[in-house]
Amino acid sequence: MTALSAPSLSAPSLFAPGLAALRTLHGFAAVLVVLAPLAFFAAPAGADEALPVLLDQARIIKLPERAATLVIGDPLIADVSLQAGGLAVITGKAFGATNVVVLDKTGAVLMERNVEVKGPPDRIVYVYRGVARNTYSCTPECAPRVSLGDDFDYFDKNLAQAGSRSTQALAAGAGGH
Repeated sequence: MTALSAPSLSAPSLFAPGLAALRTLHGFAAVLVVLAPLAFFAAPAGADEALPVLLDQARIIKLPERAATLVIGDPLIADVSLQAGGLAVITGKAFGATNVVVLDKTGAVLMERNVEVKGPPDRIVYVYRGVARNTYSCTPECAPRVSLGDDFDYFDKNLAQAGSRSTQALAAGAGGH
């Protein structure tokens, strides 16, 4: 019976490039281990966390003391308003990301947070007719829902109906008092 042996290969010659890369990677990892704690303590807690807001919904946040001015990066994505008691209301207007900055009376930045406007939590059904999209909210029954990206005619017709309904409701409420 004959034993087969592997060809004699010199380990340093085959693995030298890999070992050099591994040493470089090891050195880079050591630098990260040293610098990671510094990066952790450099930013205040929660500064990098985005504030999630749902489209067409409001979220209330507590502001730092001495807050006097609120600035929203893109008012087409979100709206923000200062309320009594150190509160602010952020309302999602369109999908996307922006930021909110809170200033004191002297203009010093008290807080800055990213705001991410996300889709609605209700059950949504998209109906495509060619390239035209219509959106329906199916919570609990399916009904037209005005959404960005819908077909222009569908969007305008449903928005007009919603506006008419709102106007009639306000008029009925005002007449009762």
